[in-house]
Amino acid sequence: MDIKIKRGSVSDEKSDAAVFMLFEGERPKGALAGIDGILGGVISRSIASGEFTGKRDETALFHNPGKTGPARIIIAGMGKRDKFTPDSLMRAAGAAAALAGKTGLKEISAHSDPPEAMSAHRFASLIAQGMLLALYNFDRFKKTESDKKRVKSLTLLASDRAMEAALKKGAVEGRIIADSVNFAKDMINAPANEMTPSVMASRAKAAAKDVGLKLKVLEADDCKKLGMGAFLGVAMGSKQPPKFIVMEYQGGKPVDRRQGPYVIIGKGITFDSGGISIKPSEGMEKMKYDMAGAGAVIAAIRCAAALKLPVNLVAIAPCTENMPGGAALKPGDMVRAMNDKTIEIISTDAEGRLVLADALCYASRYKPRAVIDIATLTGACVIALGDFAIGLMGNDRGLIDEVVKAGDTANERAWELPMWDEYLDAMKGDVTDLKNVGGRKAATVTAGKFLQEFVDYPWVHLDIAGTAWEEKGRPYCPRGATAIGVRLIVEFLKRKSA
Repeated sequence: MDIKIKRGSVSDEKSDAAVFMLFEGERPKGALAGIDGILGGVISRSIASGEFTGKRDETALFHNPGKTGPARIIIAGMGKRDKFTPDSLMRAAGAAAALAGKTGLKEISAHSDPPEAMSAHRFASLIAQGMLLALYNFDRFKKTESDKKRVKSLTLLASDRAMEAALKKGAVEGRIIADSVNFAKDMINAPANEMTPSVMASRAKAAAKDVGLKLKVLEADDCKKLGMGAFLGVAMGSKQPPKFIVMEYQGGKPVDRRQGPYVIIGKGITFDSGGISIKPSEGMEKMKYDMAGAGAVIAAIRCAAALKLPVNLVAIAPCTENMPGGAALKPGDMVRAMNDKTIEIISTDAEGRLVLADALCYASRYKPRAVIDIATLTGACVIALGDFAIGLMGNDRGLIDEVVKAGDTANERAWELPMWDEYLDAMKGDVTDLKNVGGRKAATVTAGKFLQEFVDYPWVHLDIAGTAWEEKGRPYCPRGATAIGVRLIVEFLKRKSA
């Protein structure tokens, strides 16, 4: 969808539909009141009768019988004014765009009327994100064309020159963020035989070329020399070669480089069969999304560079399949991680923490200011927090608070779980330093305590097992991969660079 910014009145703009946002229980005012007058009060009557209430995610479409202005009016509800958040605006924009697409409209316009205390820049960014994310459609493997019902353009109307400039900057930011989220979604939604570790590396290479990143891909021999026994252990059962992807962005000032970069790490299991501890067949096809963390960090560093954020950032994506086979890890086997700690394998289906262990060790060489890892790590997190909250654990109070605030702003919300020392007892091995499973009790937390054994810097772990896949579809998140974590990380980095 092309986004245009121009000065003018939405009532005069000739488009297939003009989009307005309305709070629950409120009547048309300003430009919408003018449109309502042109339509003979049909919008007011619809509200008075209760046909349209303005509740969150609600939309209504009205036809303009006149010969000038937009052919239709789309109104999207934002819910109650006293409960307004940036997500309310994104949801309304997404719902409006989805309705326009479903109706077959090609060109839409929108009245630029930011809610109180919101800048025009922020307004345009959120509108662009909401609509572009809502219109995402993964159809590259379908023979039929789905492009026929896609919205082609959005025009945001500004009241003056200053607003026009602010809207332009905001729309550019919103597009970059949305494009990066959709870049990640394309990787996560792809079938596992189309998104192997080698293909992940090629996508990272393309992203690095597009935005000027430094890229390094460690092969199996390179990882062996570094002592990455945990990562390579997971890869042993697959015919697909593992790829340890490292991307670097230097946007900070020289003084920042002496302080070390921020590092983001994403679990990249491109298909998780469970290995020898094989998963049940029902639903196993979705295990293509077990690389959602890797997709998120590759997209996030791409976004940071495209936005030219003044930070130094490293993204690490350890990518492999987890498959059964003659060479695969077996329960009872032992692996040695990069920091020389030994790990007994209790279940080969607890593989994510193994690849992250070596990635967390590798991050130490950067002397990082802070590290955030993100992974579809534990089914227990789904049971504990469901589909709407990321499980968060960490070792630094300030960093934890900053990540939580960034998640709240991006509506990729994280809930902190305890990290008391007693939880580590479950992960202590009988014949090794650690074991990779500590039983069913507090399984998300014990996994976090396992990971903590491989960090020596400020660190936060994000478990996205429950939030990385959307089953039903929401206004700006169609069914399938959510690419959660991209907007949270970008918001965190924006705050650090402000």
